[in-house]
Amino acid sequence: MRRVYLDHAAATPVRREVLEAMLPYFSERFGNPSAVYDLGSEIKEVLEEQRERVARLIGAQREEIVFTSSGAEANNLAIKGAALANLKKGRHLIVSAIEHHSVLNAARFLEKFHDFEVTFLPVAKDGLADPERLRKFMTPATTLVSIQHGSNEIGTIQNIRELAGLCREQGVLFHTDAVATVGQAPVDVQELQVDLLTLSGPALGAPKGVGGLYFRPKLRLVPQIHGGIQENGRRGGTENVPAIVGLGEAAALAREELAAKAGYLAGLRDLLVAGVQERVPQVVYTGHPRQRLPGHASFCVAGIEGEALLFMLSRQGIYANTGSACASKALKTSPVLGALGIAPDLAQGSVVFTFNTDNSEDDVNYVLNHLPPAVDRLRSFSPVWRKRTAAAAAG
Repeated sequence: MRRVYLDHAAATPVRREVLEAMLPYFSERFGNPSAVYDLGSEIKEVLEEQRERVARLIGAQREEIVFTSSGAEANNLAIKGAALANLKKGRHLIVSAIEHHSVLNAARFLEKFHDFEVTFLPVAKDGLADPERLRKFMTPATTLVSIQHGSNEIGTIQNIRELAGLCREQGVLFHTDAVATVGQAPVDVQELQVDLLTLSGPALGAPKGVGGLYFRPKLRLVPQIHGGIQENGRRGGTENVPAIVGLGEAAALAREELAAKAGYLAGLRDLLVAGVQERVPQVVYTGHPRQRLPGHASFCVAGIEGEALLFMLSRQGIYANTGSACASKALKTSPVLGALGIAPDLAQGSVVFTFNTDNSEDDVNYVLNHLPPAVDRLRSFSPVWRKRTAAAAAG
């Protein structure tokens, strides 16, 4: 059976070039970069070379990058680290309502245990945050604003430069979670005017378990992992050298390939979107229709459960994702889709396709051949669909 993998936002294979670059650092070049002898100092130099490669990808300087174990850890370091380092200014945070859980829960942690006030910034139906609404929510006690650059769930890319520029005018720190965009779309921290930016290795074809945080020079961060003086005292623990080498190699490759990659993925995305909208009735394309990640297509299909659709597609070798999450045996509506104002019954039919360069037009056509009959099959025994069609006929 053919396999068509379209869930690259969740996991993507490590690139062959990346794996080959990593291998020597598991056995031959195993030194601890903190060691004072030559086996350690050589690895320390390698570590700094990778820091430089990652920095170049986002227009930063080498000393402005902290390596972490994931994008989630980088988000926690940004939110908690910056907020706790600026207590004298105030205890008010603003985060958008459609952030990743690592941002939302980090903010809630500060709210619960450190007496912060957190404002969850609403977004428009296309997922965009309004700068004027952000301005109205700011107070003299606002220390940090966090708004993601691109959404892994709905694909929308925010107008970060405008939002961050507003914060800079007000003397408020600005963080953006750019896990979804770094390596997929142009990202330059100088152009965006951000103070903090999160990135992740797996999104670039590096291994799981490595990420990074950009921070503006002289910005103070309270460490969230306490240990030694690694990462200039900002993150304790021996660095994961093989994974960091993988991240550096992946960043260098992403920098070379970015323009061609973005155009290729956008072509596949547009082909899928047009085909779904033509062949599947009553489907909503979520997120901004144009200002979005190049390899991202997300829909809400009326009258079905997204997880049931994923199961049926997987039986045909098609792997995608959904905005719905199953917890405690109760299907819950995605908070991101809820923030867009999508009705709960429609949001339950969420399905998300994310592409990589190993996908092809044949993959898209394969999906378009199997998706419509799967939807029809699910709708044939859906009481929600029968109710919806009966209401439409009566109206």
